[in-house]
Amino acid sequence: MKGGPVRRFGDEQMSDQSAHGGRDGRGSRLATPGAMLGAREGRRLGHGVVETDSGLIATKVGVIYSDDKTISVLPTHTRYTPRPGDLVIGVVEAVQSNLWFLDINAPFNALLPMSLGPGKAEFGGARNVLNVGQTVLCRIQEVDETHSSVVTMKGLGLRRVDSGLVESLPPHLMQTLFSDGGVALKALKASTECRVVLAENGRMWINGSSDSITDVVARITRIRSMARDISNRDEMIAILSTEVA
Repeated sequence: MKGGPVRRFGDEQMSDQSAHGGRDGRGSRLATPGAMLGAREGRRLGHGVVETDSGLIATKVGVIYSDDKTISVLPTHTRYTPRPGDLVIGVVEAVQSNLWFLDINAPFNALLPMSLGPGKAEFGGARNVLNVGQTVLCRIQEVDETHSSVVTMKGLGLRRVDSGLVESLPPHLMQTLFSDGGVALKALKASTECRVVLAENGRMWINGSSDSITDVVARITRIRSMARDISNRDEMIAILSTEVA
């Protein structure tokens, strides 16, 4: 399936809007630290929620998710922390004679040595293989104590991304797509003709026809715009798996 030139993602903006969510999470869907979230009522406390004498409160800025089993506040913006084995989408920011520096949405650029790159290149010829601004699908090879990382493009499916679109995803949507065995991601893939690759650093590669790509992006945009009105993951899955007219 062919696609056009790679388009770039945009940065997510963190909202500063507060929330006071109830059991079903209706009303405002965003919380700030200290926001009251109601009674526990037997639910497990997820990320960003603590219990006090006066009830549950949020400990971070984020989107409230609540169902019969769990209540969480998932951050609306965060930096990616690399872990060995993670699939990531990186963008070349700088090139040396035998080394590439990649933006992987982490505090520090990842290093891609020529020996782990996408092909053979003579010393000093790194720009002939990958140049500044090009996008790659790679894996985290190793991470040191400062969270600096080395990535590799040696492996099945790892490649330069020359077509389609790379979209940036907010953390609460990432968690939904990866949770429960990736049910939401599978629903999205099954309902579109696009090839969809979700990397663990908050980026998604969408490749296919222009109309198919536009439809997938529209679904993601709808999730972003409705974040305060979505009460649980089932609603989000339904939106992700439905074509936008």
